[in-house]
Order: sequence, then C-alpha cells, then structure tokens
Amino acid sequence: MAIGFTDGSVTLNKGDITRDRHSKTQILHKGNYPVTGLAFRQAGKNTHLFVVTTENVQSYIVSGKDYPRVELDTHGCGLRCSALSDPSQDLQFIVAGDECVYLYQPDERGPCFAFEGHKLIAHWFRGYLVIVSRDQKVSPKSEFTSRLSQSSDKQILNIYDLCNKFIAYSAVFEDVVDVLAEWGSLYVLTRDGRVHALQEKDTQTKLEMLFKKNLFEMAINLAKSQHLDSDGLAQIFMQYGDHLYSKGNHDGAVQQYIRTIGKLEPSYVIRKFLDAQRIHNLTAYLQTLHRQSLANADHTTLLLNCYTKLKDSSKLEEFIKTKSENEVHFDVETAIKVLRQAGYYSHALYLAENHAHHEWYLKIQLEDIKNYQEALRYIGKLPFEQAESNMKRYGKILMHHIPEQMTQLLKGLCTNYRPSLEGRGDQEASGCRANSEEFIPIFANNPRELKAFLEHMSEVQPDSPQGIYDTLLELRLQNWAHERDPQVKEKLHAEAISLLKSGRFCDVFDKALVLCQMHDFQDGVLYLYEQGKLYQQIMHYHMQHEQYRQVIAVCERHGEQDPSLWEQALSYFARKEEDCKEYVAAVLKHIENKNLMPPLLVVQTLAHNSTATLSVIRDYLVQKLQKQSQQIAQDELRVRRYREETTRIRQEIQELKASPKIFQKTKCSICNSALELPSVHFLCGHSFHQHCFESYSESDADCPTCLPENRKVMDMIRAQEQKRDLHDQFQHQLKCSNDSFSVIADYFGRGVFNKLTLLTDPPTSRLTASLESGLQRDLLMHSRRGT
Repeated sequence: MAIGFTDGSVTLNKGDITRDRHSKTQILHKGNYPVTGLAFRQAGKNTHLFVVTTENVQSYIVSGKDYPRVELDTHGCGLRCSALSDPSQDLQFIVAGDECVYLYQPDERGPCFAFEGHKLIAHWFRGYLVIVSRDQKVSPKSEFTSRLSQSSDKQILNIYDLCNKFIAYSAVFEDVVDVLAEWGSLYVLTRDGRVHALQEKDTQTKLEMLFKKNLFEMAINLAKSQHLDSDGLAQIFMQYGDHLYSKGNHDGAVQQYIRTIGKLEPSYVIRKFLDAQRIHNLTAYLQTLHRQSLANADHTTLLLNCYTKLKDSSKLEEFIKTKSENEVHFDVETAIKVLRQAGYYSHALYLAENHAHHEWYLKIQLEDIKNYQEALRYIGKLPFEQAESNMKRYGKILMHHIPEQMTQLLKGLCTNYRPSLEGRGDQEASGCRANSEEFIPIFANNPRELKAFLEHMSEVQPDSPQGIYDTLLELRLQNWAHERDPQVKEKLHAEAISLLKSGRFCDVFDKALVLCQMHDFQDGVLYLYEQGKLYQQIMHYHMQHEQYRQVIAVCERHGEQDPSLWEQALSYFARKEEDCKEYVAAVLKHIENKNLMPPLLVVQTLAHNSTATLSVIRDYLVQKLQKQSQQIAQDELRVRRYREETTRIRQEIQELKASPKIFQKTKCSICNSALELPSVHFLCGHSFHQHCFESYSESDADCPTCLPENRKVMDMIRAQEQKRDLHDQFQHQLKCSNDSFSVIADYFGRGVFNKLTLLTDPPTSRLTASLESGLQRDLLMHSRRGT
C-alpha cells in the first residue's frame, strides 16, 4: 500500500496491516511538490509504482530491496488527472496535462495525445480513456443539460478510443463531481445530485453507425479491437470495397476485395472487373488469389489471359518462375495450355520443363516450334520409363525429320540406356533397355535407318527379340529382290544366307520359309527345306526345275534318311520322254546296292517310259538275277546243312531212347583230373567228380558245361513264343527292314502264319493248299513292293 501526501512524500507499507500491528512503514519518496497520483503496475514478477506530482513523474521498482527510481518526466498533473490503462494499452500510466495526455512505461515515456482543455478528471474504462475537462470555447449540446444552463461554465466529458483513435462519446455536463465505473457501465455524478449512466453500445450497433457515416476504416479498426471473427471482418471489407467501387475508386476497391479472399466468393469480385479498362485491378486480385493458393484452374486461365492481354512479360515471368515446387500457387497444366494458346511458347516450355510435364514440353516443341533437335535432346535426358513412352509416342515424327539422330538414340535406348548428363535427377542404373521389337513400326518409311538399327541390335544384343531377326531377314530379302547391280545383289544374297544360317529361325521355321518363298529366294528355300528335313520338297523343287543332277545329288545326300527318294527319282525319270538313261542307270545302281525295290516293281515303273528300252535295265536285271542265284545256292547249302544236322540230332535222340549209353570219360570235365568215384555222368557225354559237380552246378538236372548254350536256346524259344502274337512289332520291323522277306520268313518260322486246324475240319484238298500258297506268295510280293 502506497500513500502520497501533500508535502511530496510517499510511504510504502508491505504485509497484512490488519494482523501485523507492528508492520514497518517506509518512506519511499520525498519531494517538494504535492503528490497527485499513484498507481501500481504488476508485470510478471516485477511490481512498479508510478508517482506523479504537480511537477514531475517517476517510477519505482517496489518488488526489490533498494527501490530504484526512474525520472520519467519533468511536468506533472493535477489531482485525479492520472490513471493506469488496461493490458490493451500495455498497462501504461496515463497523465492528463492541460496541453497533452501522456502515456508512460516504467522506464520511459510513451506516446502522447494533444487533447485541449483544462483537465479535471482522468479515468480508464474498458479500453477507453475518460477525460473531464473545462473548455470555454466548446459548448456542445447535451441531452443531460437544459438550454438555460448552457450560458454558465460547462464541463466536457470525452470518451476516447486510443486504440482506434476516435472519440467514442462527447457531452457537456454541469459541475462533474466524479466519474465512476460499476456494473459494466460508466456513471457520472454531478454537483446537482444527479447520477448519469452511460452504457456502451454493442459492437454491431457501433459498426452500423459507422457504416451509415461511411467510416469504414474506423469500422475495421473497431472490429479488430473487438476481436471480431474473420467472417465479420470480411463482410466489412466487402462493404468497404462496394462503397469504393460505387465511388469509382477501383484501385481502392480491389484492395479491400483482396482482404476478403478466402471468405468471399471470387466470382463476386471478378464480375465487377471484367471490363477491359479494369484489367489491372482484376490482375491484382487474381495474383493475390494465387499467392494464397485458393485459385482454381479457371482463375489461372483468367490471370494468364490478363497478362497476355496486357503484354506484361515481366509480370508473367515473375508469376510462373517460382523457385521451388512448394511455391507454385496455380495449376501448372492449365497454365501451360493458356500460354501455348496465347503464343507464349517459351514460357510454356519453361513451366513444362521445370514441373516435369514432359508430354506438354514435347508437344510444344514438335507441333508449335517444330524444334525437333531440342525435342530429341529432351527425351534423351529423361528417365528410362518416360523416355521409352515418349519415343513410342513421337518416334514417327522425329524419324521423319531427323532420322540419323533418332536412330542413334533408339540404339542406346534398346541396349544400355543412360540419361544424358544434363538430365535432372540421379543417373539410371545400367541395364535398362527397351524392347527393340516395339520400335520397328517407327521406321516404316526409313528402310536405310531400319537396316542400320536392326543390324546394330543383332550384333550388340544377340538375344534380341525374334521380331528383330524376322524383320532384318525380310528387309534383306527385299533389298536383294529389288537390286539390279550383280555385285551388290551377290553381297545381299550372302548376307541373307548368313542370317538364315545364324540359327535364329529354328522356332519360326515356317515364317522364314514364307518370307523366302514370297521373295523367290530359292537358295534360302532349299536351305530351310534341308534344315527342316523336308527332303521330299527339295526333290520336288529340283524336279519342277528339271535339274536332273541335283535330283541325283539330293538322293545321294539324303537317301539314307529317306530311302523313298530313290524310288521317287526312278518314277520321275521314268515319266520323262527325253533320254535319261544315264540318270536311270545311276538310280538303278543305288537301288540295287541298297535293295530298295523288287525287280518286278522296277520293271513295271520303267514300263511307262516310251524311250526306255530293255538295255537300260539289262545290267540291273542280270546283276539282280546273279545275286538271287547266288543267294539261292547259299540258301540251298544252308538248308542241306540244317537237314543233315537235324538228321544227326534225331539219330542221337533215338539212340539215347533205344540204346544204352556207355560213359568212357577218364577225366573230369571241370578240373581235368582223373575221374574217381563217386562221379556224375550226363547223356551229353560230360562226366564230373561228385564234389566238382556239387561245387559248380546250378541244378542237379543240368550239365554245368552245356547249361550256358542250352539256356540261350531256351531263351530264344521262349522269346519266340512270346512274340508270336506281337503283330504291331511285326509290321514295324517289316517297314523298317531292308530285307522284308527275311522278316516274314523269321515270323513264319515262329508260327505266326500257322493255321489253327480243328479236329472237326475236313481235310483240305490240294487245290485249296495251292490257293493258300498263292495267296501267301502274293502277300510276300506285295510287302516287298511296299517297302
């Protein structure tokens, strides 16, 4: 508690004086002038005491020990002419002098206000400064005074809004005793015993009063001081803008409309400034709209059109050339479209390149500027996926205008693509390569570049897709077919054959064959026939072209794989009416050596040729008959030998059955030692020691010496029995064997052709037997011809 006295001293008391009767009173200030005002100011942990006298103003820090003093000013004020403001004015100490009203901080003097009149009372109420002063010059009318009293000495009560700098209320009173604040209202007590209550109007009423007087700036300041929400402020800004617009102040109006952005629908403002004469104002509004990232694509279009109409390139560049992606306040694609349409290609390219709109960049370069070199360079620095897609999209245009550079880039894209060093971002890892087959259609009208590209891919990347080799073959065949120069044609011929022999057409044999046939590339056709083992087609080709020597050569080269070629050759030469004796003789010689056809079938085949005489086949028939005679002699000798052997065996069997067997062996057949008892004897003539026999024999009934040979015979008999019904195997062996008759004889010996005769069957006559033998002979002859 601080107490000021008229002698200029100030005492300070601390503590609870109602309890502590011996609380210490300190003299804080001594002076020569009466103390007219005191005020405590609490800020955080510091407490200041303002002391004002009639001649000076000072402050003390009373929260410490030494109470330091600061001289703030050298003039003071009268009694009741000082007050402490609220936090809205930063708790400043107010001193109302006759000339000015001063505001003080604890350590310095603040602002001052020149309010005229002799100050009687100063009071602070809810952010307002209430001043009661005496001024003979001003005598405003007051609803609280009568007309008769206006001629006497009057006092003026002014209520100032220091924050918004306007007079909130002013009235004349007679002899004011005091001004009091209580119950949310301000009360003025006058000498005549009256109490006048002043009630503050609500904010909306204040604003409406200001609107009627067109005091929009003051209304705005008031709304801010009253912490009106953003919607309310936007409404004031809109009304202010409408007022300025109606007065023709379009520049001021657009500034107010700008302050409504985010609350007021932009179309409301845009419609007002669509006139060409107000395009500057519209531009300013749209710029701010974009800066606050509240613009849509239509706003961007409109702003860019404003720039282009004004031909303001500097503003346009400032708008589009932002430093980073985060600073972009517009739809980039829309901006590119508008700039391209307006002819500002360089600006559109800048946006497209900096914001990675690759498709738009290339569209402008290729369709508008027609700078094909730059477009290709740009593609070359893109990442792999984007470079590949754009090459597919614009490849034909670039190939038409810059084929060589385009081919070079495609070679890199399809082998080991790396973006150029000037491209943005990290370098692509090695190994990225496109499917070269997908780019073949780009070369539709550029066969020279296509050939270079295909040959490069086949050399650098042997595992290229099959389509690369198919197209390269087709291209080489086309060039070969249209070439007139013999030397160049020969070179192209060698290239095509080399490609066919590369082994790349094994899986697409038919396609390569069709290509060779379409271009009448006969050497390629024959090579593919040979690779595909189509020996019949090779034979037919030479037959169609009557190339007799080649027919023989084909038979010699592939006759082992397909013996029927010789038969076809004989039939071919037999149908020729010209003299082909030399070739027929060669064919017959091979048929004879390989025993490919029965002689009768050969004679029947050559009978169709009117020029072929008996002399042609005389040597063949003579040699054939001689061989058959030799074979008959050998067969008869073998038959005689088999008969003698059979007779001998039968005699031995008969002797074994009817006569005693004398064993005269003196040595064991196993150990060759002298034979001793006990011994074992077999009918085959072998004798053994009993212990040798028991050691080496596998069974008691078989001779150990004869067992291997007997087992072979039994296995053969058993196999023949099992194979008697294997007709499929018989047919297969009959077709594959060079000597079909031997196969039939073998199966005949196994009893395959035996007729099952029942006891009830009547005996067959000799005629029936002869018919059956004739049928069998015909069957054998037919089989001979078929093979």
